[in-house]
This record gives sequence, structure tokens and C-alpha cells, in this order.
Amino acid sequence: MKNLSEEKKKQKEYVPDHIDKKIVAELQKNGRVPYKVIAKKLNLSDGTIRLRTAKMIKNNFLKISASVNPFFYENSITAIIGMKLERREHKKIMLKISRLNGVKSVVNLTGRYDILVEVFFNSREELKSFLVEDMNKVGRILSSETYIFLDAINKWVEFF
Repeated sequence: MKNLSEEKKKQKEYVPDHIDKKIVAELQKNGRVPYKVIAKKLNLSDGTIRLRTAKMIKNNFLKISASVNPFFYENSITAIIGMKLERREHKKIMLKISRLNGVKSVVNLTGRYDILVEVFFNSREELKSFLVEDMNKVGRILSSETYIFLDAINKWVEFF
């Protein structure tokens, strides 16, 4: 397993150019579009598109994944949880939280909260279990405030 400093160094060595950005723009419209279609549109070979896409993925610049509408199921719940931490152990706590079921992202930020956690659950009961049981096991959290999404435009999440 590569350490974090090696990953950062590798990321600094890779700099996406205007062609990479055009490829990403096409993939954002449809992540399943064949490389031949992108190649034709950008007037490049499909091999060039394939190699550049692989390079972007390898350098942790691009991730192609499937996302779902979090409001598709009537009882599913998407929420943001703002948390104040007991100590400045952000990375350690963020890693613990990121491994919990239902967590989609964990963000270190400035402002009122130390971290924000985005979650997606199939039911209110799953959210309750996360807040009461799972977060209690993490420890070092002074307080939290949960914001449940009622509706959204252009909001997608990973299903599992």
C-alpha cells in the first residue's frame, strides 16, 4: 500500500491538459460513451482517449462510477452532518468515519464545524442507528447537527 506522501507526489507530477479536460467533459455527460465516440468528437484516436483516460484514473484525477438519484426511493434518506471534534485529530477521525456504512464523503473544512459527513441510508432507522450507535463508537465528537435533504436538483450518490 502506497503511503499518502507518495500519492501526493504522484498527483503533483501529473498535470491535466486541455485535452484531458475535454475528455472528462465528455465522460461527465455520459460515463459509458465509447472511446471511439469521444475520439471522433475531439478529432483524436480512440487509443489516445483510452491511454489518457487510464492515465487520469491512475493519477487519481478521474474516477468513473455509477450514481443514483437519492430521491428515487420514497423512504431513503440523504443527509449532511456537521461535527465539532474534541481534538484536532481530523485525519484519524475522518478515516474512521469514512469506513462506516452509509458514508459517502467526509470533508475537513473551515467554519462552524470541523468536518462534514454526507450519508445515504435506505431508511430513517438506518440513519438513527448511524447517529446513535456508529458515531458513538468513533469517539472524540463533541457535537453534531444533522441536515436531512428534502429535495435536490442534480444530486447523485453512490448506492452502496
